[in-house]
This record gives sequence, C-alpha cells and structure tokens, in this order.
Amino acid sequence: MRGNILAFALGVGCLQLQETLPALSLAAGLLVGGALLLLCCGRWQHALGRTVTAIACAMLGLAWAALLAGQRLLDQLPAEWEGRDVQIVGVIAALPHAFERGERCEFDVEAVETPGARLPRRIMLSWYHGWREDEWRDAPRIRPAERWRFTVRLKRPHGNANPHGFDYEAWLFERGLRATGYVRPRAEAQRLDDFVLRPTYVIERWRDRIRSSFFEVLPDAAYVGILAALAIGDEQAIPAAQWRLFRLTGVTHLMSISGLHVTMVAALFAGLVGWLWRRSERLMLFLPAPKAAIAAGWCTAFGYSLLAGFAVPAQRTVYMLSVVALALWSGRNLGASRSMLLALLAVLLLDPWAVLAPGFWLSFAAVGLLFFVGTARLGASRGWRALLANWGATQWAVTLGTLPLLLLMFQQFSLVSPLANALAIPLVSFMITPLALLFAVFPWPPLLYFDHWLLSGLMGFLEWLAVWPVWEQPAPPLAATLVAMLGVIWLLLPRGFPARWLGLCLLLPALLWPAARPPVGDTWVDVLDVGQGLAVVVRTAEHNLLYDAGPLYSAESDAGQRIIVPYLRAHGVRQIDALVVTHRDTDHSGGVLAVQEALPIARTLSSVAELPGEPCFAGQAWEWDGVRFTILHPSATDYEHRAAKTNHMSCVLRIENAFGSVLLTSDIEARDEQALLDRAAARLRSDVLLVPHHGSGTSSTPDFISAVGARAAIIPVGYRNRYQHPRPDVVERYSGSRVWRTDRDGAVRIDLTSELALSSYRAAYRRYWHGQ
Repeated sequence: MRGNILAFALGVGCLQLQETLPALSLAAGLLVGGALLLLCCGRWQHALGRTVTAIACAMLGLAWAALLAGQRLLDQLPAEWEGRDVQIVGVIAALPHAFERGERCEFDVEAVETPGARLPRRIMLSWYHGWREDEWRDAPRIRPAERWRFTVRLKRPHGNANPHGFDYEAWLFERGLRATGYVRPRAEAQRLDDFVLRPTYVIERWRDRIRSSFFEVLPDAAYVGILAALAIGDEQAIPAAQWRLFRLTGVTHLMSISGLHVTMVAALFAGLVGWLWRRSERLMLFLPAPKAAIAAGWCTAFGYSLLAGFAVPAQRTVYMLSVVALALWSGRNLGASRSMLLALLAVLLLDPWAVLAPGFWLSFAAVGLLFFVGTARLGASRGWRALLANWGATQWAVTLGTLPLLLLMFQQFSLVSPLANALAIPLVSFMITPLALLFAVFPWPPLLYFDHWLLSGLMGFLEWLAVWPVWEQPAPPLAATLVAMLGVIWLLLPRGFPARWLGLCLLLPALLWPAARPPVGDTWVDVLDVGQGLAVVVRTAEHNLLYDAGPLYSAESDAGQRIIVPYLRAHGVRQIDALVVTHRDTDHSGGVLAVQEALPIARTLSSVAELPGEPCFAGQAWEWDGVRFTILHPSATDYEHRAAKTNHMSCVLRIENAFGSVLLTSDIEARDEQALLDRAAARLRSDVLLVPHHGSGTSSTPDFISAVGARAAIIPVGYRNRYQHPRPDVVERYSGSRVWRTDRDGAVRIDLTSELALSSYRAAYRRYWHGQ
C-alpha cells in the first residue's frame, strides 16, 4: 500500500509540472486504464505485479489531478470582461484583511447583474478607501457572511514571474480564486443582508468576532496580532517586522496554525478528558476512557482547524489524526508510516495542488523525520533525563532533516533555530496557544493579559537571538537536494550504525554549492518582473550592479524585500558593487531601503539628492571584468537647472562588451531623448533597449528608436496597469525589433556572450494555470 500511495502522489506531482493539461479524453483514458490495471493486477504479489500496480496508481494520480484542474480552469473570467465595470451580488466568504489603503476579502459571486457578463464563482476583491490621503473616503466595515451588491472591475489572476520567486498565480489557483479586482470607488455599494446562513459563513463570522475581541482587549499591544494568528489563523494580523524576526530565528512555523499546534492542543484536551472520564464509573461503563480521550482529541483538532480557517497545514494534520484515531478506536495499529501516507492520500485527493506549497513538503518531511527518529531511538528509557535526551534528539532531527528543503526553497536557514525552538515550541504549544484559544471561548481579559506577557518574554528572547547571522547561499540544484536528503537519513540512523559520517559528505554539496557566474568578458543582465516599476540586475565575472530597486507596493511591502533580495540571495550575490537609483519616483526607488538593509553596497549613483552616494552624470564610466559601463544622462549642468519632473533626471546607463550592448533608459522622455541625440548620438546604438518610461506616450520618439537600432526591446510594465502602459502606438514604433514585456514574459534574461541571446522566465517555467 505504501508504494501505491507514493506512486499516486508522484502522478499528482507530475501533473503540476505540465505546461498544458492533457486533453479530457486522455485524462479519462488514464483514469479508466489505471483503474482496470489496478483491478487486474492489484492482487499479484510478485515484482511485476507490484510494478504494474504502482504504474496504475501513478496513472490514477495524474488523471485525477488533471480532471480536477480542468474543472477549475473552466471557472474563469473571459478575457473580454477584464477591466470592465460589472455589477454583482454575492457574499463576503472569508475574513477581510485590512491593508494600507483599504480592505481585501474573498467574495462568493451569487449573481451577475450586468447583461452578458460571466464571472468565476469565487474572486478576490480589494476595496480601496483612496489612492492618496486627499482622496480618502470612509467606507462601511465589511464582515464575513454579509451579502453585498458591488460594481467591480476584474482581471485574470496574474503575479510577478521571477526565478526563485513566489508564484502568486499558483497560490490563487489552489484556493479557487479565479479573478482579482477592486470595488469601483464612485459606484454605489449596497449591503443587502447582514447575515447569510451557511456553515462556512457561520464559521467565518465566528472567527471575525473572536479577532475583534482580541483587538478590543489589547488595542495597542505589540503582539496581539500574533495571539490572533495563533487562535484563528489570521496571519495577516502579524506585522512584517515580526515575520522578519521569526525568519531570522527559524520559528516561522510556530506563528501560524501548523500541525504541531493542532496536535499539541488535541493531545492536551484528550488527556484532560481522559483524566476526567476516569473519575466517573458510569461514564467508564458507557465508554472506555481511552476511546473517550481519542474522540475528544479528534473533535478538538477538527474544531481548532475550523476556527483557523481550515488552512492546508491544519487539513493535513486533521487527516493524519483521523487515520490514527480510527485505527486506535478500532484497536488496530496501522504504524507510523502507513498513517502518514494515508493522510498524504487524503490531502491529494481533496487538494492535488497542495504539492505547490512549500509548507506541504516541510510539514510532511518534519513528521516523517519525527517518526523515523522516534521509532529508532526514542521512548527506550524513562525519567527526566531521557525526556530531555528525546527532546534534544527530536530538535536535532527536525533541524537537520529540513535543512536541504530550506536551502532549495528559501536559500537560507537560521543558525540559532535549534536554540530558539527549544524554548519557543513548548512555550507556544503548551501555554501561549492554549491560553489564546481559552480566551476565544471564554473572553476573560486577564487571560489575554497574561498570555501577552508570556509572549512578550519570548519575543525579547528571540530579539536577542536575531543578532546572530543567518546562513545564506545560492539555491542548490534539485539533484544536490535529493543527495542531501539521503545524507540526512544516513546521519539520523541509530547509534552504532557504521560510517554514519558519510551522511555529512552527502550533505556538503547542497551546503557548499557555488553560485553560477558569467566568464570574464561576458555579462548577464536580468530585467526582473516587479510589476509597474523597474529593477535590473547586472552580473559580470566578479561584480554585481543593481539598476533601480522596483516599486513600493505598500507601507510594509516593496519590490526590494519581496523580489530583489530573494533573487539576489538565490543567485549567491553577497554584495552590490554599484547601485544606480535613476530618479525619485517610487516605482524605481521603492525597494532601496530593503536592499540597503540586506546587502552591503560599495557605491551608489543616483539623481536623488537625499540619497547617500554620488550623483550620476554623463561621462562617468568604469570597467569590470572586460565589461564597460557608461552613464549617458543626465548631464552635469542638468543638476544646476533641475527640472520639476523627476523623469528628466533619470540616469541612463549603457553596458557594453565585445559581443553586444544594452541601453538602460529608465523614465526619460522625449526632451531627454533629444538631448541624448544632440550630445551622444553615436553612443546610443545598442543591441538591446530598455524601452523608456514603460512605453508611455511621452517617450520613444522615432528618431531615438532609429538611433539606437536595437534588435530587441524590453518593456518593464505591470499587468493591466492603471497608466495603460505601454501605449499601442508606441509598441508599433518598435516593429523592427523583437518586443519583450515583463507582464507577458516575466523576467527577461539578456546574455551578452559570444552569441547574444534573450530568454524569458515564463517561457522556461510555463505551467498550465499561468494566464488562466
């Protein structure tokens, strides 16, 4: 059975790597063929029979995932209804989350009142209170289970596409959110019903009331958001600075509803019920205490998971505990591995897209390692010393065992994680979380005061640990990660097993994998997909340059922390030798602070007077590893008569080697292009052009385009941005060049090598849900 479940999981995972879904007839054929093979060969006990059975299960997994995915793809927003006003009626389906300029929520569409419009069943809506402070409008508070009539403007799911970046489209697809958009600010929004009675809505309204009670009791407390997250799974309540502290200390898994929390709370309640049950002879005659404890523990786990929004980590735990509870109730011992694999099967049957989430792999890996270590060496002795030894062995196993996956997915891990978790796990699991849940049921303020006091002490300890360095390195390839996983298993074998040190040798390639760099004389130029903004990473053999730092998305989020720093870390960039901030606009400078905090910067060139560094001006030039860099704009005299519009001060950079050249133009406009033609027309000719000002109508004059003569033009632009960039007539002017767009192609790589080559991330990492 174990091998068959793993084969089914392999088939599900294989489907999630496909660029397109198989045809419905092929998926149905695989489903029928796999079922027939399983019926015919499932009872064969020899090697051939087991192999055929495993193949049949893999076919079933692939077909099952394909059929569910095809069904979900049918529920989509037609392209012709993107960006158009549509009036809808529906229900707030989940907890709304506040952000800087408004609120965001999941919305179940019940009726579309605009003739001819067809919308998905569930969408993500943002309700903005105003783009700027002078536009701020008060809006009614929205709550789960309310029915509203909105006029909305929607678009298909779309996210930034960068190597080693977060796949927002996959995240939306897994949750069944098939369109995103916003409530039109000047149209009438009408609340039709205060409460729509449906089980899922009742739970969400309950969660909303509990969250409100937390913030009513502790309105200004520093860590009340963490307590709310531990009680109801509202991770959006935790500020970004606190998430950063958790990452630095390796306790991120504790600050959201995880399998560990659900299991610990269920175990505590099961133990309490079992103890109380034994006090009553009548209850013992009605039902044995062990079975009563099992039922109480399962009900607690299920209820806690519902309270937490039934997120994927909690789902996995409930399925696993369900298998174990049924086995114990019936008196059967399924074994640890069989229980875990049955839970895996349940997860993939209900949610085949769970394999796309890093938490899926980390949680199953952690549970598997605990079973592996526990059956090998734990529980052999008793007493407090044995308990401490077992706890230390568990910490060692989880820390070491998840290391290869952390390096592959996040390219970093906390060196103080074992110490931080040694205190945080028991404190959070046995005291802080149960107290938060107790307050959710019995809202007595002193409970929350004491809980917050405990949490404050833990946070102080974590802040002390956070000053220690974090191990960072380039992302290892998948092969090195798999070898490292074998090394981990080897290292964790029972004491006395010969040559356990060989496991460390298998682990070293993933730990010491070198960063890829271009040869001397070559250069790699990566135009990242940061939405409506600009960020370009240039790498030579030994140097790194960052040209602009992307947009500021909100008060707590920017392209620096979300895209640029993870990208640089994954590619082994430890220092920026030159940072060029072209001008003041926040779509180009919004991520500067995050980059400055994350990496040392040797030199900063900018036209922004307030930014430390030196001004950029025409004539500045330097050479790195056979690659020449030249600033062409603005001129030194432009600083004496600084234009009111910051675009005119944009730093223009030309990159050239023996094989080609790239011209980076930022947001220059027509008058700046003319100034460049008058001052340095001969220096403009380049093989690749970064289209000025995102393809706006104020730039890209025919004379400038002709002078550059680029074979390829790259437009950094956000998907369906409110500025309507790029203008169609501007794109038409580049008809002589191959046009690349970050909203369509994702990050674009330019290889200035012996053969000039351009490639896009979306083409290399195409998945069937992208653009759907």
